[in-house]
Amino acid sequence: MGVPEIPVEEEATTRSSSTFNYPATRKTLIQRLKDWGDQASWDEFFRIYSGFVFKVACKAGLSETEANEVVQETFIRVAKNMRKNNFTRDGGSFKAWLMNQTRWRIADQFRTRKQQDAHKGRPPDAFDDRRTATMDTIPDDSNHGFDSIWEREWKSNLTQMALSRVKAKVSPQQYQIFYCYVVKGWEVDEVRRELGVSSAQVYLAKHRVGRVMRKELEYLSAEE
Repeated sequence: MGVPEIPVEEEATTRSSSTFNYPATRKTLIQRLKDWGDQASWDEFFRIYSGFVFKVACKAGLSETEANEVVQETFIRVAKNMRKNNFTRDGGSFKAWLMNQTRWRIADQFRTRKQQDAHKGRPPDAFDDRRTATMDTIPDDSNHGFDSIWEREWKSNLTQMALSRVKAKVSPQQYQIFYCYVVKGWEVDEVRRELGVSSAQVYLAKHRVGRVMRKELEYLSAEE
């Protein structure tokens, strides 16, 4: 087994520099989006949330093509509301606001699907080999339905954001050890063999990087 590519984009080559910019938190990134000329922040926002919205849409029962439409329409709504500075005018959180925007765009796609089926002469509920719509058929309680899908994917996305920030704060070697041992779930002997480190280094990285990871998760969770 080869050493895996670690799926966090930013590599911190200047950690000791006081001018190094850590990956943005959700709050600071949203604040920067108010500047329409800040293309870098919009690119970062899309990179962080487009895949997240896409996964939620697919797991709600849409095809990949339909899910891509949800992503586009959701981000158009985000841009319009950022421009008006009213995405939290009701006092709610960004998380709740984005969830509703995504939910409504998914519902739009299901309506479009039914209309297309009707034009083809198919019964509205006959989706053949298409997946049944989660939003329409599963009770939306704490364990099922759209809210459950959203929460699972949100936590996964939060973990990726935390990993990105952790990677910028620890040494490349310690991050790689932590990623292989904790995130990938490799055995200690496998980490030692593939990375050329000792057992003590593996346990030390787990402790030190894990502590940073917990702090980042707590910090990012507090922004919700």
